[in-house]
Amino acid sequence: MAKTLKSFAFNQCVSLVKSTGNRAKNLRELRRLISKVGDESIYHHVHQYFLKGHMLEYTNDFSQWAGESLEERALAERLASIDPYTLKSVTAVRKEILREINAFLTDFPEPHEVVSGNEFYFNETVNLVFPVGVKTKNLAEFLVAIEHIDAGSIYYHFYDSRVRLGEGVMDDFSMWIEHTLGRKEVAENIRAIDPFMHSIESIRKLIRHIVEEYVRADMEGVAD
Repeated sequence: MAKTLKSFAFNQCVSLVKSTGNRAKNLRELRRLISKVGDESIYHHVHQYFLKGHMLEYTNDFSQWAGESLEERALAERLASIDPYTLKSVTAVRKEILREINAFLTDFPEPHEVVSGNEFYFNETVNLVFPVGVKTKNLAEFLVAIEHIDAGSIYYHFYDSRVRLGEGVMDDFSMWIEHTLGRKEVAENIRAIDPFMHSIESIRKLIRHIVEEYVRADMEGVAD
């Protein structure tokens, strides 16, 4: 009897933003609040920056605020260089952000305040995850699904999973492709995509391109 493979079930991620009631009007206040807010807030302002669907000049809300509101471009670039997906945990991300701010304050101990209305408002995210009713059992079906699935689903399975699984470089797509389908090379190519360097739509295109090559090769092999 042939072995039944476990299908990949796509989930959707909808994020509800909730205010923490904390706000900072200068860099010292920002540092103090970063050190005390919950992990959910750090996660929201760093990891979920990629869920916005477009790439801004900086790569997290802290660097964006430092560059645009504080007008401290050097600090903004230092904060923007922090890659949350190589640090593997929210705690490590928080420490790295504080390290960069502390280093900047050593050189510039008297930062100015932003004008009223441009304060940094700390928020956090409540994620609602639910199945979308799309399941795939092979690469060909996966290829069709990845082309049409909502961006929130790609975020959940490719970005969020790297924190959720606690592996840093592991995502739901490559896990299933390697461990269920046994296609290690496909999985490694997907895993090699740097989430820090691409928007969600770019991730979609890259995954589609990778999988399409293998599906085409499979079809040519069957034809031969």
